[in-house]
Amino acid sequence: MENIRATAFDVFDEARLLGEHTDMIIKSNDTEFQVHKIIMCGCSTYFRALFSNNWNTPQHVCEIPGISQDILPLIIQYAYTRSVLITQENVVELLVAAEMILVSGLVDACCQFLESHLCPENCIGIWKFTEEFFSCSKLHCKAKHYILQHFEEVLHVSEEFLELSLEQLEEIIDEDELNVKQEEVVFEAVLHWINHEPENRRQHIPVLLSKVRLGFVTSEYFLNNVKCNALVMENEACLPVIINAMKALFDLHMDEPTDSELMDKLTRPRLPSSILLAIGGWSDGNPTNVIEAYDVKADCWVRITQQDERPRAYLGTAVLDEFVYCIGGFDGVDYFNSVRKFNLITQTWQEVAPMYERRCYVSVAVLDGLIYAIGGFDGHQRLKTVERYDPNTNQWTMMRPMNERRSDASATSLQGRIYICGGFTGVECLFSAETFNPETNQWTLIAPMSSRRSGVGVIAHADLVYAVGGFDGTSRLSSVEVYNPQSNIWRDIASMFNPRSNFGIEVVNGQLFVAGGFNGFGTTCDVECYDTTTDEWFDANEMGILRSALSCCVASGLPNMAQYAAHRDTVQTQDESERE
Repeated sequence: MENIRATAFDVFDEARLLGEHTDMIIKSNDTEFQVHKIIMCGCSTYFRALFSNNWNTPQHVCEIPGISQDILPLIIQYAYTRSVLITQENVVELLVAAEMILVSGLVDACCQFLESHLCPENCIGIWKFTEEFFSCSKLHCKAKHYILQHFEEVLHVSEEFLELSLEQLEEIIDEDELNVKQEEVVFEAVLHWINHEPENRRQHIPVLLSKVRLGFVTSEYFLNNVKCNALVMENEACLPVIINAMKALFDLHMDEPTDSELMDKLTRPRLPSSILLAIGGWSDGNPTNVIEAYDVKADCWVRITQQDERPRAYLGTAVLDEFVYCIGGFDGVDYFNSVRKFNLITQTWQEVAPMYERRCYVSVAVLDGLIYAIGGFDGHQRLKTVERYDPNTNQWTMMRPMNERRSDASATSLQGRIYICGGFTGVECLFSAETFNPETNQWTLIAPMSSRRSGVGVIAHADLVYAVGGFDGTSRLSSVEVYNPQSNIWRDIASMFNPRSNFGIEVVNGQLFVAGGFNGFGTTCDVECYDTTTDEWFDANEMGILRSALSCCVASGLPNMAQYAAHRDTVQTQDESERE
């Protein structure tokens, strides 16, 4: 049917070009185009309304003001062929014309083109431009989401940022979804915008300052950069903002009354751009199906368990696009070769192709869009085998095995290689480590760690591989060592506060997080994070349940991030109760 329709339209287009059976002339300036009324009506309600009362007028002439003689032929071509070459040069003019004469299909095509070309340089322009068009509301929302998610990059490269109106800048920095690593970035953005036209814009500092979540800037930055800023000091309307910010930052009890609405704005955490997921594990003597999401901006865990999770421990997890893959594991009875994926957008589960082997205590890594399941325990023996999953084909492929059998190890990817460290052979805990080159399908032993580590956590960050905690055959470890692939050398760094094995590990916003595990006496729910710049560990808020043998992974840039974050009004209520 589609082929017949395409052939028919080709015939109509050929007839148009030859001037056969045309019954309408469209004019642009002094240029005329002969067309068929029925074809033009088929793509535009504008023409249907135009001819509703005078269809039988012979050779109707229609002049359309405002559409250039370069754009009008493209619209006519689209009417006949449902395709047209959209380019960076013509897309805006084409969209305006298509919107004006109600060619909805062409409007959609232009919007899709602009969406596919969103970048930090043009996203503000597209957001402002599409505000005028109701039919572009989806693109308008996408452009705004892009600005919010890439705000820091937009600040650095977009000339359009400085041309925002006050209302538009307010709208952007007022959003919970604004993605900034530190709130100081927002204050600097306000100053950058004002200083572009200081005489006209300095009066707006009070309203913009109130949109900055000053409760989340460092006290040092507040005192040195905000409180004593010349624009702030010269405008008395900033004083209530400064007073309430000082109360929030320093827990001061001042005579001035607290503006609760303003205080709520200043202390409302923004939504995280990335979430840490803690999945499954062993809790209270049984496997658990609990999934929790860590909201790093609010420092709290949110239970997001649905109805379809199946309890499993000693599993591996991986994130590809909007899916979390749960790989292998153990439920107290069965050792799994099954793999399930969770759609983070629709929050639904789907079974995918099973692995060739059952793998409990499995190590999992992602490299070049492929998932590697490495080693583990099949219920009978420790494994050195490796298999790789391609989500595009939904198939597993056996790869070259490791040099050593390893269960209870941990793996990560860095600079085109996979690294796996430690583990258990069934007889001894290992301090050896090896790396996999996918180009040669070869495993190569690297320098051994200084400690034997089974139940270790391994993660890559900033060109280094971190090996954290674990069990050395005698006790649980709090020590941490880091490997430099360039020098093939391990070195010790600051130890965790608490020893642990079989815990979750991931990097969120440049900090290394460890969650749960077994500390030698019992299962724990505590969480720590490591700052690589200061070589220090800090306590983070603990998970909702005690668990070990869990797996952690990170999802970023989700359009529905609010579903995985703490409810912002609830967070505010907690802050208010603490202040009281």
